[in-house]
Amino acid sequence: MTARLALLVALALVGGIFAVRWTASLRVASGALRPTAYEVFVGVLTDFFDTLGIGSFAPTTALFKARGRVSDELIPGTLNIGHTVPTLIQAFIYIVIVRVEPVTLALMIGASVAGAWIGAGVVASWSKRRIQGGLGAALVVAAGLLVAQQLGVLPPGGDALALHGARLAVAVACNAVLGAWMTLGIGLYGPCMMLVCALGMNATAAFPIMMGSCAFLMPVASVRFLSRQAYVPRAALGLTLGGSPAVLVAAFLVRALPLVAVRWIVIAAVLAAAWSMLRTR
Repeated sequence: MTARLALLVALALVGGIFAVRWTASLRVASGALRPTAYEVFVGVLTDFFDTLGIGSFAPTTALFKARGRVSDELIPGTLNIGHTVPTLIQAFIYIVIVRVEPVTLALMIGASVAGAWIGAGVVASWSKRRIQGGLGAALVVAAGLLVAQQLGVLPPGGDALALHGARLAVAVACNAVLGAWMTLGIGLYGPCMMLVCALGMNATAAFPIMMGSCAFLMPVASVRFLSRQAYVPRAALGLTLGGSPAVLVAAFLVRALPLVAVRWIVIAAVLAAAWSMLRTR
């Protein structure tokens, strides 16, 4: 078995365990489980653009906040659980089609999972006000990264598809931190893209790294949120049902779009949501 195939098998196992745990959680969940059209629409929109590299956490938070669909303290768990299946699909696609050196890929993914396990255990027990402050700060960071991407000030990257020695150690350490941050709602895509390019890797290599990291860490983090019922089942189902087919459309039919205008719209929405989150008492 090749290293890449082993990674895909492990991804399938992690996804299967998550599916079993989520199904068990839904059986004991209270309240309506049928997603609204708006919640499915949010999944379609955010995961479609997530597949093209924009990220889904900050836009989803902004859209939920705009309509008051999810209580602030339940947003981190709902994001992680609801976007897990679409992200698993993304990871399978990009790990297969983009050839990153397996050791680099596996170590960076493993680090993000460890960070997420620690982060989710902390965030799931936070108070509503603390989560509001953390999410507000996370949204400001996400908007800043999108602005940097728009203005072309992110590192341009190099040609490498592997890291070794000190650079690999830095990448592993930083991805562990990004995994912990992601459980709060700071999307991993933008920071991971910056990290990979700053270390001299090809920007395309960021896609299997960041999507593979998320695909492994999100089920792990989600188990912590599921065990505390720290999410909204209906909204999470909406994200999954809308986002999963949207990923396939974006990856195989669309592939690329002129995303400049879309990013500015996302930035405006994210900053508005950050302001709302930070001023809420």
